[in-house]
Order: sequence, then structure tokens, then C-alpha cells
Amino acid sequence: MTNHWVDIKNADVVVVMGGNAAEAHPVGFRWAIEAKKQNGAKLMVVDPRFNRTAAVADFYSPIRSGTDITFLSGVIKYLLDNDKIQHEYVKHYTNASFLIHEGFGFEDGLFTGYDAEKRQYDKSTWSYQLDENGQPKRDLTLQDPRCVINLLKKHVERYTPEMVERICGTKQADFLEFAETVASTATPERTTTFLYALGWTQHTVGAQNIRTMAMIQLLLGNIGMSGGGVNALRGHSNVQGTTDMGLFPSMLPGYISLPTENDTTLEAFLNRITPKTLVENQVNYWQNTPKFMVSMLKTFYGENATKDNEWGYHFLPKQFPKKLDHLQYVDLMDQGKVNGYICQGYNPLASYPDKNKISSALRKLKFLIVCDPLVTDTSEFWQKHGEYNDVNPADIQTEVFRLPTVCFAEEEGSIANSGRWLQWHWKAAEAPKEAKPDVDILSEIRAEMIELYHKEGGVSLDTLEAMNWNYANPLEPKADEVAKEVNGYALDDVKDANGNVIVKKGDLISSFAQLRDDGTTSAGCWIYTGQWTPKGNQMENRDNSDPSGLGNTLGWAFAWPLNRRIIYNRASADLSGKPWNPKRQLVKWNGKNWNYVDVADFGTAPPNSDVTPFIMNNEGVSRLFALDKMVEGPFPEHYEPIETPIGTNPLHPNVVSNPVTRILESDKASFGTSEEFPYVASTYRLTEHFHWWTKQSDLNMIAQPEPFIEISEELAAKKGIAKGDVVKITSKRGYIRAKAVVTKRIKSLDVNGKRVHTVGIPLHGGFTTVGRKSFLVNTLTSRVGDANTQTPEYKTFLVNIEKTTEAL
Repeated sequence: MTNHWVDIKNADVVVVMGGNAAEAHPVGFRWAIEAKKQNGAKLMVVDPRFNRTAAVADFYSPIRSGTDITFLSGVIKYLLDNDKIQHEYVKHYTNASFLIHEGFGFEDGLFTGYDAEKRQYDKSTWSYQLDENGQPKRDLTLQDPRCVINLLKKHVERYTPEMVERICGTKQADFLEFAETVASTATPERTTTFLYALGWTQHTVGAQNIRTMAMIQLLLGNIGMSGGGVNALRGHSNVQGTTDMGLFPSMLPGYISLPTENDTTLEAFLNRITPKTLVENQVNYWQNTPKFMVSMLKTFYGENATKDNEWGYHFLPKQFPKKLDHLQYVDLMDQGKVNGYICQGYNPLASYPDKNKISSALRKLKFLIVCDPLVTDTSEFWQKHGEYNDVNPADIQTEVFRLPTVCFAEEEGSIANSGRWLQWHWKAAEAPKEAKPDVDILSEIRAEMIELYHKEGGVSLDTLEAMNWNYANPLEPKADEVAKEVNGYALDDVKDANGNVIVKKGDLISSFAQLRDDGTTSAGCWIYTGQWTPKGNQMENRDNSDPSGLGNTLGWAFAWPLNRRIIYNRASADLSGKPWNPKRQLVKWNGKNWNYVDVADFGTAPPNSDVTPFIMNNEGVSRLFALDKMVEGPFPEHYEPIETPIGTNPLHPNVVSNPVTRILESDKASFGTSEEFPYVASTYRLTEHFHWWTKQSDLNMIAQPEPFIEISEELAAKKGIAKGDVVKITSKRGYIRAKAVVTKRIKSLDVNGKRVHTVGIPLHGGFTTVGRKSFLVNTLTSRVGDANTQTPEYKTFLVNIEKTTEAL
């Protein structure tokens, strides 16, 4: 979230797309209701189902799953056609005025530079025109046809209300009402906030879904504003923390890329990933990447990280030049090329796409280690549970080790919520029997591995022993020790440019601005610097005073970065430093200095200087044109899901689906067609269950005892299905059975001259439960990923559905 949960109350329009906040985030959703009460905000929901959020909304419209980019691009066209943009914001705080390379273009579904054989783009034309000094050319009159804003107008001209209806199935009148309402916040006094979740990310165009919405917010001037922003609602309490801390196969903590085998030196690696300042005098904060990286290496390797050995850079694991993601890794497991798999706090048999392939891959391991407080489907994958898990244990070679961990209430530590707030929690209960914290288990494995290496030999012992493990008890690191280590220390006196000591040796760092690339500082995750300072644990702060009235309770917990509650808050004021909306003032220039009600997202530079608010971009402005950051194009474009119900793309039939979608060779035969599987399926969550864990809770199983599927009355009549009937749902990957709920909440849609029916499938269930066993829904889902993030496609896949006499 660029903003935070409480700030939702300040919005004038709340849009929920790609999520169902009332059901999946019922506590946080209170702030959307507060916006309605306090501001008379209009709550708008666009979703394939009339869900619980829609039930309390002022506006609801259905949409075909997988077509959000068409809908949102239609909104962009509406804003531009009707001059509903915040002009000064767009001119000065976005790259709307920048001129784009003459060679860049878009034709018949493809941007320039596409290589069909490699299924990737040469992005050399996705760039700015530069002047003789290497500076991007701009036209602040916005008249040049090569301006970003004019190229964007041309790009979205196809997304008419008629085309939105043709692709999305959304009625033109509904679409226009939505666009008009959102456009009402193009004035400085009003803001829209967008709330989304996995309904947008779990698509082959997931990253572009979010980007299209972000572009709308930039045109409206809603980024950096109270009550505005781009706000992702995390499905777990600490998902934000796991991404912050680098739990991606290709990332290090603080969103720093993991080196590849081609990055042969630290200098070469840093030169590759550190952006050069593109516009003179801009902040370009990522230019500090060397300071973040060296400080992180000092945390990892301590005294073993020296200037002579490039700060321990060569101890780091290196990824293949082509990223190794979970789809590839499962593929390698299935090919018998992986010996062991450590599964920590995760249930891949239930959560990775194509359950049958996951099961096949797990059977070919030599060992599987599952660290979890509960029995999971993955830990029991080798057991036969009838039709729900049809395996023969005698045929499975994998040795499974279950290592019981504690749950969050049985240890203390920090949790990062969707709004980037790091909140300390305290131990509430003792763990049962032999359960241990994850960190203890990993510490013991490390110690045992080192001992075995010394006894038996082996490669890479030096990388294992190089790790800094300086805890009071190396087998039981404490939460406060780890938190301070992540925050960072001064390893020597830290001095400013004038030679003055600003942090004494041994003291905790207070700001990532104090980090250095000379080995004198450490920080395990640069964005978390400031969470534990010489003043103490900032995450346990519990002062909820709110002098601003905007919900920016700076004394409550710690928000990264630097306790900032709204990112890019300098954009909430014009070039002169005057707030766009004085009633929701975040920063203001008083003639001599800045006044704040939030931690400033910029330096002390006075207004009308060259410095502009988007300090993380090397040109200082936000991007309507994404340059080379998105693999399928600098502008969003509608592409059909790999499994499309209409078999074509009305915008460009020659390029139906995303041309750079993540597809492995071994999975190409696993996709179905609308001739075999005529209905669109989509997965979602229920309030009564929390993914796959609450099936171990009696109360949750009583509240929602068995899985079901939802279909429209029209589809039910067509298939002869009555409410309560057992139905068999089949995809190219397998089948499940469940009870049918026939409901008005799902409507069939007219799309491109075809009637499209949707099957809604809650994702909870499985064969390890205190209640009734059931099929795993991911049996149906396809192994295809977002081209940027490799996030699997769970929200749009094709199925068939038939009434069956078979029992559950």
C-alpha cells in the first residue's frame, strides 16, 4: 500500500476491484465504511460475483474475469477524452511531457522489438529521446506527438465503451457511471482510493492490471494524497514482511535483486542494478544501492566481509541468468533433478497450480522437510486418502520429515501489515510439546550441517561458515537480536560529509541515510532501518494520538520507510509547496521550511527546485510510460487468458494472449480449449476459512463444513443442476467434486457475441482436516505465470461442469 488501512477513511471514492475486502479483509474493511460515513464516499465494486463487498456498495457491475485491463484502459480513455485529469500534477509529476524514441510503436498486439522465437522483447526503443547533454527531451506544452501523454491517448483510443462491453461483458451504462464517478476526483479537493488483492495479481497480466490502475491514479493526481494511492490488501498478516525480507527466488531483502552467475564481481553487479540519474539534480534514491548492499553483506557475513573479498559478495548464492522460479523448480523436481525440498510454513500441494503435477514432483525427491505447526496436505502427500489423494505409498521414494513449529501467538516478534506497519507482538502462550520457533529449527540445521561437513567433507563449507551467527545462544536466536540485526549498527564511527560523527561505533542506526558502502555500517534490510534505534523498539510504540485527524498516528508502531505513512507525500503539494487539498494537508512550505503531518518523502530542498516527488525513479517523476520495466510493454494492453472462453482477442486476433507469458515447454500440453471446457472458473476466499489452515479447527469446520461451487441460475438451468446437487468440475489438469450453490450472485455475460458463464470456486479444503475431506481446488488450475512476477493464473481458467450421481 502506498497509503495505509486507516487512510482509506479519507477517500471520496473507494474502488474495490480484484478483491473482496468485506469478506477477505473484514477488519480492515471498516475504514471503507468509515469513508462512507464521514465523507459520504461512494463505494464502487467491479467483480465477476456480487460478493459481500458489493452487498454494501453504492455501485456494482459484473465483469468477465481476466479483462480488467480493458475496463481500466477504457477509464483512461474517458479521462483523457473528457479532460478529467489534474493538469499541473500530470505535467510536473509524471513523465507525460517526455518524448519517446522515434522507433517505438505498437501494431497488431505487439510493441516494437518482439522476437517470436525467444518470446521476448528487445526494449531498446522503449526509451526517452535525449538531448546533447544526455537529458530526456520534454515538451511541457504536451503538443508533441511523441509526448508520452499523446502516445497514451493513441494507445487507448481502441478502448471505447463499446469495446469494454464487447470484451468485459460490462454494460456501457455501468461502465460510464463508473468512469464518471472516478473522474470526479480529478479535482484537488477529492480523491479515489483503489483497493485490490489477488483477484488482480493472479493473472498472466497481473502486474499490468495493477499498473493500469496506478496510471489512472496518476492522471487524477491521487498518488501521494491522503485518501488516494495504490493499495494492495495482503491475504496474510505478514505477507508484506515476507516480500520485504526477500522471500522471492530472485530477490534479496529490501527489494534488491539476487545476483546471477553473470555478475562475476560486486562492482559489475552494482553497476548493472544501480540506476544512473537520468535528469540532472533529481534524487534517484536507488543510486544508494551500493550502501544498502554492502551494509547487508556486512550483516550476513560480519568480520568475514572485507573490502579485499568484495564484502563477502562471492559467498552469496547466484541465480541462473534466467530466473529460477517456483514453476521451473517444480518442473526440475518432476524431472528427478532435485534431491531435497525444505517446505517452511507453506503448503505447496494445495497452493501451487496443478496439484497432480506437484504430487508427481514430490514423489521423486529423496527427502522432504516440512516445518509447520499443523499437519498439511504437503506433509501427508504420500498417504492415500481415497479419491481425494489417490497415491500408492509403496511407490513413493520420498522420506518425509515433519518438524513442528510454533504459531505466531507462541513467540514474540514483528508482523508487517498491508500498510507497511511493523507491529511488535508478544508471546501469548507456551508452545505444545516439542514445537520450536522456525529460527531455532534453522539454527540447529545449520549447526548440524557444519558438523557433518567437518566430519564428511563437501563443497561450499566456506559459505556456510562465513555467515555471521553472533547471537547469545547460536541455537536459539531471540527476536530482539534478529530485529536489531535487521535494523543495522554502526560498525565504526559514522561521519557526515564534514567529518562529524553522527552515529557512534556500536550504536544502532536510526535512518538508512546513515548507511555507508565502506564497511562501517550493517543493515539486514535497508527499508527496515529505524525499526529499532538507540531510543528503543519503535515497533512496540502504542501511542494512537492523531493531531492531523487523518489517521497518521506516527506514534503507533513503525512504518517503513522511516515511519512514513503515505509514500510520495511531497506530491500532495504543488510545485510551490502549497497543498492541493488544505483539509488533508500532509506537507506544506511555510516560506522558510516545510511543515509535516507525516514523515516527509523528500529532502529539505525548497519548492520550485529541480527536485520532484518521485524520488525512487531516476528521472524524478512517475511513469505513465514504463520504459523497460514491464516485460510485455510500457503501456498496458488487453490480452486474453491462455485459456480463453472466446478463442480470440477482439482487439488483435493474431496476438490472442500475452506474448511473453511464463509457459514451460513441459506444460504446453496441459492447457484446455473452450470447445472441451466451455466455462470460466475463478477461485476466491471465504470469511469462515483462512486458506488451508482453518480446516484443522473444529469451529471453522462447523461454520463452513464443506467446499462448494457457485453457478448462475442460467447455467444451472442449462445443465440441469439444482441447488445442493453434487457436481463434477473438470479441467485439462484433473477434476474435483463439490456441492452446487445456484445463485443470483453470478450472472452470465454476453462477450464478443458469445454467452460466457462463470463458475465460482472457494479455494479452501483438502484431505488433511478435522472435518470432511475434500478435493484440492488447485487440481484444476493451470501452470502458467505472470510475465513479470511468475505469479500463477488462479483467477481465469476453463472447466466443464456436470451433475453427477457420485458421492462426495
